[in-house]
Amino acid sequence: MSDVSELGFDRGDVEGESFEAVVVGAGPAGAAAAAVLADNGVETLVVERGVEAGSKNVSGGLLYAEESAPFTLDRLFDGFREAATERPVTRNYMDTLAGDRIHTVDLQRVHDHDTAWCDAVLRRRMDSWLAERVHERTAAAGGGLLTEVHVNGLLRENGDIVGVTCDELDPIRADVVIAADGVNSELAREAGLMDWDDPKEFFQGVKAVVDVPPDVIAERFDIGDDEGVARLFAGDLFEDVRGGGFLYTNRDSLSIGTVFHLDSLVARQAEPQELLDALLTHPHLGQWLPDEYAEREYSAKLVPDAKRAAHPSPHRGRLLLVGDAAGQMQAQGPIIKGMNHAVTAGGLAAEAFIEARNRRDTGSAGERYERKLHDSGLYATLRPRRYRALGRAGEHDLVSDAVERVAESRVGRLGVRLAAPVVERAFNSPFLLGALPDTNAAYSTVPVVLAEELGTRVTSENDATPPSLEERIGSLTYDTDIGNPHIHLVDDSVEASGDAVTACPVSARDFGGGCYREEVVASNGEQRRAVSLDTQPCVECGTCAVVAATEWRHPSGGKGVQFDEG
Repeated sequence: MSDVSELGFDRGDVEGESFEAVVVGAGPAGAAAAAVLADNGVETLVVERGVEAGSKNVSGGLLYAEESAPFTLDRLFDGFREAATERPVTRNYMDTLAGDRIHTVDLQRVHDHDTAWCDAVLRRRMDSWLAERVHERTAAAGGGLLTEVHVNGLLRENGDIVGVTCDELDPIRADVVIAADGVNSELAREAGLMDWDDPKEFFQGVKAVVDVPPDVIAERFDIGDDEGVARLFAGDLFEDVRGGGFLYTNRDSLSIGTVFHLDSLVARQAEPQELLDALLTHPHLGQWLPDEYAEREYSAKLVPDAKRAAHPSPHRGRLLLVGDAAGQMQAQGPIIKGMNHAVTAGGLAAEAFIEARNRRDTGSAGERYERKLHDSGLYATLRPRRYRALGRAGEHDLVSDAVERVAESRVGRLGVRLAAPVVERAFNSPFLLGALPDTNAAYSTVPVVLAEELGTRVTSENDATPPSLEERIGSLTYDTDIGNPHIHLVDDSVEASGDAVTACPVSARDFGGGCYREEVVASNGEQRRAVSLDTQPCVECGTCAVVAATEWRHPSGGKGVQFDEG
């Protein structure tokens, strides 16, 4: 991306100024909101804390465009798919694993449901491309885009939100603030709209981008230049942690990762990088990995579980939340969609403000945005009633234990063998997946039974040797503000903060580096076990904010980790 000062806009243009709209975050949600605002003549400032849009953003890597969606990135930005995405994903499968047996379920029907297109993406490339066009369009409306600016809070007058405060700039006033600053949104939390209290509301995703030449991808996946493959993995290789793995084909790399319920990760004291390595080294993946394994980047992020976290009224005063900041991430079985919903929410928030502005009633933008979320069906998609009616009931211990016993019984196994086509249709039904409970039975027991009863033996070999955690951290780019750490331990006791030692994706029990470690501390002639923190290798995923007693904020603009792939 070009430096914004080259385009005639810099921090000096912002000092002491007011804008009609301030958009915080230049990811897909922020880009969509800013484009719609600017195209309607709204003076819009976009503020991004990374050195470049995308340098702070991580995703698994599938971007859907739904036929029914009111906004998609290709409609908002000409040439988007050709210039900013990796590959069209034309095939989608789920592999269930049990020991050396595998059963594959074709997910094509659910993949194609309401889908105009689906592309694999890498966020640094995609977001920086979007940001250039966002800057051009907002500049034409009297605003622009600034990078390396950390918005740290809300500006208030007489208790009312009137703008934002920043580490690097004087406060900025605005008629509307659209928070597109991700799952760790400080604005959402300051406004009391979201919190970090419950690990059940989050997934944690960890990903490796593996270097693979395009001709190797074409040969090993049997695809052309305009084709791509998505694969999901479930079964017995994840130590009964609720979640699974994924693989997506990029232009010249593979995105391979794992996504787990954070509460399950904590309960099992499982270490994210070890679970990722269990997938990377599984013999089944050997058929797709290159002869010489090399990782480009290791990354991690929290993901809100919309079924529990999507806010029904994501606004307060002039503040409107969009995307992950509002918990708008859909994960229902193999349906994993977030960026497309963020784009829709960003566009709807912008529309709501434009309508309110045209009626000279900008204070009504939040209520209008809420109505649009519900009227468009987006909120119902994110928090389906059938899950609240059926899925939650299935998560009670008595029910889930009964399901596991039946699935593993002789009768249950016979039923699986006889009803294999029915099972496959169930995995391809958006309606049924919307009622699927988040249980060990769904993520492990049933997939294992499928593989054991219907599967074939894995015949491929896998010689991949993933880097150590130390090597993964060492290969990342950091510009750490040593004198101003962004995380502080409020309680260093093992009881309050010990879960971070295993749950943090750059920490581990037997690893002396990383962010969190447990150690013996001598005090007043006595010894106690305590948790220590070093924020320098932090990947800013926010996990510790949920599982440990911390004060957590984003680093100052341009500081901290910088992702090259995302």
